[in-house]
Amino acid sequence: MMRQFELVERVKRYHPEANEDLLNRAYVYAMKAHGSQKRASGDPYFSHPLEVAAILTDLHVDDQTIAAAILHDTIEDTGTTRTDIEERFGENIAHLVDGLTKLKKLDLVSKKAAQAENLRKLLLAVAADVRVLLVKLADRLHNMRTLHFVPPDKRARIAEETLEIYAPLAGRIGMQDMREELEDICFRVLMPDAHLMMTQRLQRLRERAGGLIELIENDLKAKLAANQIDGEIKGREKRVYSIWRKMERKSISFEQLSDIFGFRVVVTTMDDCYRALGIIHQAWPFVPGRFKDYISTPKQNDYRSVHTTVVGPKHQRVELQIRTREMDEVAEFGIAAHAAYKDGKINGEGTESNAYRWLRRTIELLAEGDNPEEFLEHTKLELFQDQVFCFTPKGLLIALPRNATPIDFAYAVHTDIGNNAVGCRINGRNSPLMSELQNGDEVEILTTEGQVPPSAWESLVVTGKARAAIRRATREAVRKQFSGLGRKIVERAFARANKAFSEEKLIAALPRLARATLEDVLTAVGRGEMYSGDVVKAVFPDFKEEIGKGAAPGAGAGWFGVSGADKLKFKVPGQENAGSSIPIRGLSDDLPVNFAPEGGAVPGDRIVGILTPGEGITIYPIQSPALTAYDEEPWRWLDVRWDVDEHDPRRFAAQLIVSVINEPGSLAEIARVIADTDANIDNIAMRAKTADFREMLLDIEVWDLKHLTAIMSELRAKPMVASVERVVG
Repeated sequence: MMRQFELVERVKRYHPEANEDLLNRAYVYAMKAHGSQKRASGDPYFSHPLEVAAILTDLHVDDQTIAAAILHDTIEDTGTTRTDIEERFGENIAHLVDGLTKLKKLDLVSKKAAQAENLRKLLLAVAADVRVLLVKLADRLHNMRTLHFVPPDKRARIAEETLEIYAPLAGRIGMQDMREELEDICFRVLMPDAHLMMTQRLQRLRERAGGLIELIENDLKAKLAANQIDGEIKGREKRVYSIWRKMERKSISFEQLSDIFGFRVVVTTMDDCYRALGIIHQAWPFVPGRFKDYISTPKQNDYRSVHTTVVGPKHQRVELQIRTREMDEVAEFGIAAHAAYKDGKINGEGTESNAYRWLRRTIELLAEGDNPEEFLEHTKLELFQDQVFCFTPKGLLIALPRNATPIDFAYAVHTDIGNNAVGCRINGRNSPLMSELQNGDEVEILTTEGQVPPSAWESLVVTGKARAAIRRATREAVRKQFSGLGRKIVERAFARANKAFSEEKLIAALPRLARATLEDVLTAVGRGEMYSGDVVKAVFPDFKEEIGKGAAPGAGAGWFGVSGADKLKFKVPGQENAGSSIPIRGLSDDLPVNFAPEGGAVPGDRIVGILTPGEGITIYPIQSPALTAYDEEPWRWLDVRWDVDEHDPRRFAAQLIVSVINEPGSLAEIARVIADTDANIDNIAMRAKTADFREMLLDIEVWDLKHLTAIMSELRAKPMVASVERVVG
């Protein structure tokens, strides 16, 4: 375990003016607070915050960040409070430690929701001070290095979370080496066989290559020196997870990879970068399509280099990254290399880096998530992506995740452009909105006012911003539909009461209805959450609804009209005595066969048979929730299929629940739709859903699933119908 003086020496080595007293006090306080606590490895718990601090000294962070790293678990795992930290170490360090503390006593229904809320808290703290993220990533890196001490059931969950969130976060702020180490550890935990295979193949390639790396390094140094360029050459191998991911993404074999061996050429000036590129291309042929200039167009995490792939000695393809020493420091340490964060000058005292500006902007968008799970999904979408760079017709650069579509591009420019998009031109050509964008594409979005984005777009886009905007627009469109339905119901309620409908008077009555806007009232009525009679009474308090002029709220909670001679029955002539045999393949003739008691099944449904000894077979649709009762009895499941004779058609029973506005003629209209679509109504039961709505339980007979779907579509198109759902028992 690192001693007190060793920690101070490590910090003073790169930051001579560091506050030695602060570091000593933090060391002693954390050591006493953690006391005799032990880690899963059996080591004293205090060794963990010290290792986190050691990782951060390699990044040359300021003394406050080191102190926060030493103290980062005190609030969460000891009796220490934020007030204690603030009194002893100041507000800045207290904010950093609090931002790293998980929320306690979360009243959430799932671990996923708890994970999302903790992540939301962390990212909001990062938006205020990026040093919170530096400590968190160092904390996660040390935990991953010691993951083998954690019980196996927790190991996979921690590795999955790291791979989906923390490794991409490290990459997004430019800390590439940390990202690669986190990914490799996760790869080894989650896919041990694949990790072993890739490691062995790399070892064999290394043995075959012999001294190739040294040969290329010496050759490059000689060529640069001959042209008076002061350069440093660093040879490296690609990491195993990076190789695996590239093979998966591009569906290529190990032998087809061209950049397993890579070299960093670090020179003094930007001019030297391009001179070195010319010298290398003159010496060795470059591979077409493998040149990228991230100096003229930096990545959003501030990464800058020129990339090229050449066919070098022994016909080996090698990738070269050419950059200055300053660019190399940013590539190694990301945000931590930026002067403003090294000196602790945050929030306007130093120049904000592009990576941190992007991170804050992204976090602000993510914070608008409607629920924890949606926030977590959007975070993963935003972070775990490689990028493509596209342009607007005016030359504005838009960075998007790989596999992004013009729809993503439209929402990246502005939410209104995305919502109103109807088409696009890519490089001057009309293209589908679901096209995959490539680096350098110029994208023009065609829009139409009043357009509503289809909900299906949500499955096509890859950015969290686009998904969130599409969901909001879809919800707003549904809200407008309910509002329109509610307006019709309210206007009819006023007409029944012989009162004039007035928006102004209704707005004045909003406080009595406990709603903020007229739209909220109409939507609530349309959804069945508010009785239209109550709206009339709110505007005209003296109004008394006459019995029989409309059902009172809450009347008739149960089904009625479902038994004996009171059943309403509708039959198509000639179909009363359709064949009694049930056309199902896979069953012996001597077994009685019945359909599911609720909802039944119709040809076109995927079906399964459940055997009940002494009773026979019951046929269920595969989506029936009732089948879960038989999960532990696989011997009762039978593979059955429809065997319908086209020359001897017959009808099959299905159930629908139809919610309709409570007004005269609704039942007649529903019956007419079903008769017009060539179906039978075998039974109708009705109940009051709310005062303004009735629910009808319809037992109908249809030819097949296509026929049933058509009936449901016809019913939904009727203005008095609020919803139609099939009953699947």
